Amino acid sequence: MMTKGSRIALLVASLALGLVYVLPLWRITLQAPQYPEGLGMVIRINTIEGVKQHDLTNINNLNHYIGMKRIVPEAIPELKIMPYAVGALMLLGLLAAALGRRKGLYAWTGIFLLSAVVGMVDFWKWEYDYGHNLDQENAIIKVPGMSYQPPLIGSRQILNFTAHSWPGSGGWILILAGAGAAFLSFSEFRRRHGPKPAVTTESHPPQDEDSRGPGSTGPAGPTMLALALAGAAVTAGCGSPEPRALVYGSDACDHCLMGLAGPGHGTELLTPTGRAYTFDSIECMVGFLDAMEDPEEVHSLWVTDFAEPEVLIPAEKAFFLASPTLTSPMGLGLTGFARVEDRDGAVNAFGGEALDWNGVRESPEGIRPDPGDTTRAMDPHRRRRRPGLPPRHHRGGTRRVLRAHHRARSSPDPPGPSGGDPGR
Repeated sequence: MMTKGSRIALLVASLALGLVYVLPLWRITLQAPQYPEGLGMVIRINTIEGVKQHDLTNINNLNHYIGMKRIVPEAIPELKIMPYAVGALMLLGLLAAALGRRKGLYAWTGIFLLSAVVGMVDFWKWEYDYGHNLDQENAIIKVPGMSYQPPLIGSRQILNFTAHSWPGSGGWILILAGAGAAFLSFSEFRRRHGPKPAVTTESHPPQDEDSRGPGSTGPAGPTMLALALAGAAVTAGCGSPEPRALVYGSDACDHCLMGLAGPGHGTELLTPTGRAYTFDSIECMVGFLDAMEDPEEVHSLWVTDFAEPEVLIPAEKAFFLASPTLTSPMGLGLTGFARVEDRDGAVNAFGGEALDWNGVRESPEGIRPDPGDTTRAMDPHRRRRRPGLPPRHHRGGTRRVLRAHHRARSSPDPPGPSGGDPGR
C-alpha cells in the first residue's frame, strides 16, 4: 500500500489536471518589426485562439502569403479528444489515490507519461505538416527549400519573424503533475524494494513505513511534493490577469466594432482566464456589460486616465466626468481620471457632473450606445465646442486643456454686432 503522503500527493496531482480546462496549454508568438506588439496564438484544451482579438486572423493571412494552410480549430481532431483524455486521466488518478495500491500508481504514471510523449510527438507532427506541406501554386512568397515550422519549444528565426513556442500555465501544470507522478512512483518503488531494518528488539519495536526517521524515504517527500503541486496549481490558477496596453489604430471596440482612433478614452474588460475585450469608450464598455449574460465572466474593468493616456486604472478606483463639452469617441461625454484633482479641474473647465463608477453604472440608458449605431460619434451637434476651447482638445491631456481654457476665459470677449457677447 502507498503511504498517506503519497496518496495525498497523487490526489493533488490528479485534481490539478482540472486546471487545464481553463488555463492555456501552449503559447506561440511571432515578433517582427512590422508588428511591434507581436502576434500570438494560445492553444487551449479544446480550441486555438489569438492572444489579441484579431491575432489568429492576421496569422492566417500571413500564412496565406507563404502557402501555409489556415489554422481552423474546428478542423483539428485532437482538440475534440483532449478534453476526454484529460478527464479520463483525472478519474484514473483519483481512483488510484482512493485505492492506495502501488500498482495503481505505477499504472497511472505510465499512462500519464505515455500520453505526454504521444501528445508532444503529435504536436510536432502538426507543426511539421503546417510548416512543410505548402501550397506552392498559390503562394505569393516562395523561398526554395524554406520551411516554416515553428519550434516545438524555444525560439526560431523564420524569415523576418522570430517565433517563440513555450508551455502556457496549463502546460506547466501538466509538466509538474507528470514529474510528480514519476517521483512518487520512484519513491514508492524504493520503499517497497529497499533495505529493511535489520534489528528488532523489544526496546526498539519495528517502525512502520509512515514513522521512519529522517534518513529513510518516509512520507516527508511525497507530502512536500503534494504541497508543491498545490502551490503551483494555486499560483497558476489564481494568478491575477493584468491588462495589456491598448493599441490605438489597431484594436477594435468589441461593442460598436469601431477602431480605437485616439488615446484618452479607451477601456478594457478582462475575463478570469485573462482574455481582454477592448472598447473605444467608457459607455461602450458599460453597454457591453449590460449585454453580458453571466457577470461572473468579468474579472476586472479598466479605464484610461485622461490625464495620462498611457495608464490604465481599475474602473472602481477611477473618478469620472459626464460632460457634453468634453466629448468621448461615442459622443456621450464620459471621461475617466486617476486623480480626483484632475477630474475636479475638468469639471470647473468643461462643466458637467462628477461621478464614481457606481454613478456611471446607474446613469440613464442614454449613455449605453447602440452597438450598431455609429451616427452618435459622427453627429456634429454632439461634437460642437464652446467658444474658447482648443480644437481636438481630447488629444492634449487634461492639464494642457485646462490651461488653454483658463487663458481663453481670462481674455476679453470680442464684441458682437450689437456690442454685446456674441454668444448671447
